[in-house]
Amino acid sequence: MTKVRALVLERQHELALRDIDLPMATGRDEVKIKIHTVGVCGSDVHYYTHGKIGPFVVNEPMVLGHEAAGTVVEVGAGVAHLKVGDRVCMEPGIPDPNSKASRLGMYNVDPAVVFWATPPVHGVLTPYVVHPANYTYKLPDNVSFAEGAMVEPFAVGMQAATKAKIVPGDTAVVLGAGPIGTMVAIAALAGGCARAIVADLAQPKLDIAALYQGVIPVNIREKNLVEEVKALTDGWGADVIFECSGSPKAWETIMDLPRPGGVIVAVGLPVNPVAFDVSTASTKELRIESVFRYAHQYERSIALLGSGRVDLKPLISDTFGFEDAIKAFDRAVEARPSDVKLQIVME
Repeated sequence: MTKVRALVLERQHELALRDIDLPMATGRDEVKIKIHTVGVCGSDVHYYTHGKIGPFVVNEPMVLGHEAAGTVVEVGAGVAHLKVGDRVCMEPGIPDPNSKASRLGMYNVDPAVVFWATPPVHGVLTPYVVHPANYTYKLPDNVSFAEGAMVEPFAVGMQAATKAKIVPGDTAVVLGAGPIGTMVAIAALAGGCARAIVADLAQPKLDIAALYQGVIPVNIREKNLVEEVKALTDGWGADVIFECSGSPKAWETIMDLPRPGGVIVAVGLPVNPVAFDVSTASTKELRIESVFRYAHQYERSIALLGSGRVDLKPLISDTFGFEDAIKAFDRAVEARPSDVKLQIVME
């Protein structure tokens, strides 16, 4: 163990920049990475404000942060695809490769997965981290560290688009224009959707989403979303619905949005169980899919960024230095309507 400076969640409502003991020895099949940029995720903020997410409770000090990019500074034995100096981003969840979920290719739902900044696992808001090389991905030269740190949330959007089984020319509806909702819309468009109707209450977030060609923003304070979707689809309904808000209210009318034979992809996580209209889902023969994080999406996400077809830079609202990391989290707690993604630069 080595004493390193880190952003530590001591307990609910209490953050500290201080030294903490973390493992820093680079083992076989591992690399050591000098962290450059870390995104502030809603889950990090939720641990800060609530001290828990579902069964995951902060019972002891924990380093925050799991959306990260940096530079390889040390390579362990057995690593052939990475070298010192490579610019990389890292997949934060490490499954048991021998679990049944992993063998089925669904390693994201492995109950034994070790995920950064999920109690009791430390995150990466610290200058260096050691990580398995197989979950560390080289960034193209034209992809910045800031964009590299966005690959983690974008991978959620990619997982949602993949689960939807989009057909070229589809019309999508995205409920929620937060970071994940906007990235779901971007991934859906990249995956073949002709248009993505993005619905939210916050006009500033809708304005940011509308920067992307193919996005049709709908402010649901001013317009009835069901009627808007009917008007845009000649009464037929949308092909794909992505629920990204996590709001129980979204499920009250969600069955009115898809066409017969369409699909609903549940991305947002309501705090409590929601009512589900089985009868309408049945009579319309709707397909229901769900998303938990992602699997096999990093390389595809990086390829899209590298190709120039996807630009996530407009979603970065502000950047803070490491010494101002607590300010970054307090800003995130404010939940400003114009903020999509805040990032922390370690250097």
